[in-house]
Amino acid sequence: MNICNTIVIVIGITKYCFRLLQEPHTAASARPKTKFLMSLTIVLSMEEILLPTMGSSCFPGDKEHSFMYRKIIGYLEAWKDNAHRKPLILQGARQVGKTYSILEFGRTHYENVAYFNFETNPRLSETFEENISPDYLIPILSHIAGQTIVREKTLVVFDEVQLCERALTSLKYFCENAPDYHIIAAGSLLGVAVNRTKFSFPVGKVDMKTLYPMDLEEFMYAMGEEALAGQIRKCFAADTPLPAALHGAAMQLYRQYLIVGGMPECVMQFAGTKDYILIRHTQDTILASYLNDMSKYNSLNEIKKTRLAYDNITVQLSRKNTRFQYKLIKKGGRASEFENAIEWLCLSGIVSQVYKVEQIKKPLENYRDIDAFKIYVSDLGLLCAKKDLAANDVLYMVEEINDFKGGMAENYVNVQLGINGYNTYYWESERGAEIDFIIQREGKLIPIEVKSADNTRAKSLKVYMETYKPEYAIKLSARNFGFENGKKTVPLYAAFCI
Repeated sequence: MNICNTIVIVIGITKYCFRLLQEPHTAASARPKTKFLMSLTIVLSMEEILLPTMGSSCFPGDKEHSFMYRKIIGYLEAWKDNAHRKPLILQGARQVGKTYSILEFGRTHYENVAYFNFETNPRLSETFEENISPDYLIPILSHIAGQTIVREKTLVVFDEVQLCERALTSLKYFCENAPDYHIIAAGSLLGVAVNRTKFSFPVGKVDMKTLYPMDLEEFMYAMGEEALAGQIRKCFAADTPLPAALHGAAMQLYRQYLIVGGMPECVMQFAGTKDYILIRHTQDTILASYLNDMSKYNSLNEIKKTRLAYDNITVQLSRKNTRFQYKLIKKGGRASEFENAIEWLCLSGIVSQVYKVEQIKKPLENYRDIDAFKIYVSDLGLLCAKKDLAANDVLYMVEEINDFKGGMAENYVNVQLGINGYNTYYWESERGAEIDFIIQREGKLIPIEVKSADNTRAKSLKVYMETYKPEYAIKLSARNFGFENGKKTVPLYAAFCI
């Protein structure tokens, strides 16, 4: 590991410590905490100086750097080349790799990167309080960054932009008066969507994209399995079985992904160490940062409710009927009491809601039942960490977790479909038949049935197909690829192909 990688790791750890120490403390502990905060601020200031200027020389073929393939880079390339490009807001939950992806994109596609972090340099906000016209800002930002910001050739990055709402508002004026500057603002869904109180959002003046955790295909690339991922895509398209040895290897990668998840830091650590204990420690740290955010970006009377709701989501995934029930959060719980907490968790990107549709018609959104929904978490690794599942229990799918296997498989599929841009829904008949997901794929409404093992007898799918006669259905399970009687059989590991 070279010095640049060491600096990146130190900065990441220091960021977490910085957040923890910003929590309320007693007078007795104020002095040592103040001194330590000053030290952390000095370390964090290195980020603004070093990360944007590292360049390709800092990563001369390092394994840690080369394997972090992210599909978002393709989107960013199209954004850069778009003649009607607007400033871009890249949003997503914490720790999904927003900053890494943006800086990697800037390193490989621009002459230089001007990086500004509103969390580690709070004084940046003062510049935007004075004036937010591009003509005023660019010379000052160039001075702060220590490099010239050139139209079309410099990527300007505003990180943790939710902490400076004037910076968010300034994107409107960059769009209108200085569109030649390439600007990407990164922020959590939480801050961008919820924490706007004083200034108007630049509606229509920005492009927006959500970054999710890594999907299983990106995970395979990180594990050096690019060829296997390519073969899976070919078999999916042709409905031909993957050779048995490759099928077994892919199922093993799928189970590893359930444990590790798609948080880039966890994937990077696993690729380098295969140490599940180390991964779990990192996941616990991320979960702690989420809990910290629930206190930091929430009203006082909602903090407890939000934590209660979040803790209960994973419990409800263990039930045979995974439809979310408020009464299971606490005895007598009602929607009116917890709906704001659920909305907060969704806006932050920590969870997502899947609504029941009452009719199979387009657009599905028009026929959703707002009182009937399921909730899934955004990352499988964090789900396993929160449930404190041992790695071997998942790798070998032991009987003790039978009650959780179905919910975990559903959660996994929902994550992969969401990353691919699908809006997911589920369906129930009056007699209790249930289809796990309904999506609109290539203009057609397609039912998806999910089974955690290779037992794929699906009575509900038969009922649905007889009732609505879809062009085809998709069955996800541990079985190999195939197509029979209008049902496309897809192994769980190939959900990223849908």
